[in-house]
Amino acid sequence: MEKIKALTITYLTKASYASLNGSDKEADNISSIKKIRKNDGKDYPYCSSQAIRRALREQLAVMGFELSEGKAGEKEKGAATTLCDPKNYIDDDLFGFMDAKKETVKRTSPVRVSPAIALNPYLGDMDFGTNYMSVSAGGNPNIFETEIHSGFYCGTILIELDRVGEASKGDLYELSLSPEEKTKRVLALCDAIQNLWTVGRQSRFLTDMSPKMVCAAIMPVKNPIFLESVKLKGENDFDADLIKNTAEDFSSQILAHTFGERKGFFDLDHDGFVPIGEAFKEIRNWISEVY
Repeated sequence: MEKIKALTITYLTKASYASLNGSDKEADNISSIKKIRKNDGKDYPYCSSQAIRRALREQLAVMGFELSEGKAGEKEKGAATTLCDPKNYIDDDLFGFMDAKKETVKRTSPVRVSPAIALNPYLGDMDFGTNYMSVSAGGNPNIFETEIHSGFYCGTILIELDRVGEASKGDLYELSLSPEEKTKRVLALCDAIQNLWTVGRQSRFLTDMSPKMVCAAIMPVKNPIFLESVKLKGENDFDADLIKNTAEDFSSQILAHTFGERKGFFDLDHDGFVPIGEAFKEIRNWISEVY
């Protein structure tokens, strides 16, 4: 399967009661969530690509992979970086790095991540809380509020399969991993995506971010074809025809594709969509044949 250059995975998940990703505070006692205003004039919450990348890294650590330890920048006020060792650390390979020394050494991430953007607008819901920790010492209760949201979120991850475990032209380091190690790393990333769980704000707002619907394809070109093709249909369903039409439109560039859904989760089960576990099994089979 030498023609394969990329694997694109678009997922749809649901957060019933969530505060996924914090933003700048609008007031001292209000914790805001990140939002984007769309053309309809409404605000839609999102979980940033940085947060998704961090969630994937943390899941890889949970799965037993040793991550590249962060270290302080050498320059005053310099940004922290990792050990910058993609040969020995899966996260430096998959998510890239930059070491700003006299000669900057960097690796562009072969794993491209979009924010997980809500498909339902923010309606102004707030969670009210009171911190009583200082009362026993004579202090006053501290009242605070947190913005919360309920709805569907959609995100996309594109993996440049030809760049995993390999240095690119002009890189100031050497990297050429074995096919077995490349396969191991991409399979692990696939497991992390299937078990996506953000680590921020989970103490009080535990959320299951794992995909409830997924559409994926392996391609000889690099294009996140399903990124803008997931739309809601009613209160608890998605437009399956739009996804199928997208696959038809790109049929000449798609080597294989799969659609999966959590059966019984949406208003109806869709023709052409297998159980989501089977979809990820098929994705793993593709990965095993790539290298």
